[in-house]
Amino acid sequence: QRMRDLIVAAVLAAAIPMAYGSSALAPQVSREGAVTVKVTPGKLAPAAATWDFEIVFDTHTAVLTGDPAQFAVLVDAQGRRYAPLRWDGDPPGGHHRKGMLRFRAPDGRNGTIELRLNGVGGVATRSFQWDVR
Repeated sequence: QRMRDLIVAAVLAAAIPMAYGSSALAPQVSREGAVTVKVTPGKLAPAAATWDFEIVFDTHTAVLTGDPAQFAVLVDAQGRRYAPLRWDGDPPGGHHRKGMLRFRAPDGRNGTIELRLNGVGGVATRSFQWDVR
């Protein structure tokens, strides 16, 4: 009985993320130019109203300016682009900024999604991609 319960628990644990969307997509880091950018996706669930990305900007050579909601775009697997709803995070200034960039959940919710950040630290476009199933 105990072995059967363990097997059932393991099967359910493996099935839950597939049934409810990606819950643990790996963070990605870009170290190009004068600014390091780390992006960690939140839970990108099919039923979610918003898809959220935690972004950390870090530099030792420049002051961080601009509104991330103005220089970011989310691209779904079909190539459709989504502008951010808002940036909930640190205001411009300083050498370190952290916050959540929030998007309306895309229509194409399965496949590769890409977050593009334009013009950060002298880099034309930084691309962060994840496979969402």
